[in-house]
Amino acid sequence: MHKWIICLICCVAGLPVFAQSGFKPVTDLAPLKQQFARAAQNTQSIQCDFVQEKNLSMLSDKIVSKGKFWFKKENKVRMEYQQPSYYLLVINGKDIRIKDAQRENKVSGKSNKLFEQVNRITVDCVRGTVLDNADFTSAVSENARQYRLELVPVNKVLKTYFKTIVLLVDKQDYSVASITMQEQSGDDTTISFLHKQLNSQIPDAVFSVK
Repeated sequence: MHKWIICLICCVAGLPVFAQSGFKPVTDLAPLKQQFARAAQNTQSIQCDFVQEKNLSMLSDKIVSKGKFWFKKENKVRMEYQQPSYYLLVINGKDIRIKDAQRENKVSGKSNKLFEQVNRITVDCVRGTVLDNADFTSAVSENARQYRLELVPVNKVLKTYFKTIVLLVDKQDYSVASITMQEQSGDDTTISFLHKQLNSQIPDAVFSVK
């Protein structure tokens, strides 16, 4: 279950790890919120590669995974891990399909409080309203290339799992360049989305949960 929770949080967006030095606080958020909303309105689909790096407190080496990511408005997501092992997560509305090399499960998110919270984050990012999400306190900074959004959960369900969630957003197209999740356990996960293609045609069959 824990892995698909991480996957769901990753579906919030759209990651090599960028150095987070040189960022200065953004005090006037109104123009940024407008740009986010405008970019979200113009983004109908995303497909890209991703690289995930996970640091476990009990291990000295990172665990690196690679795969493919698809998103289609409003609420269709496919995240397919291909290396070093196969793992699939598909979200189509409130229906979820999870598959690995041994088994496949279909889940409804209607009765899962954590999924409801994660789904809300996803919707907020799609709509460009993530900075208005009352489940987090947020701090925004910027450098010449990116905005850095640090989200600290205040919702008790999310606080159980995550200490902070940090999004790096490209100024060029306002798409999410990276997402880093620091867990309460001390572990952290960074996902890098590479070779992003916006608004390409993606068949609905890609998001089948049957």
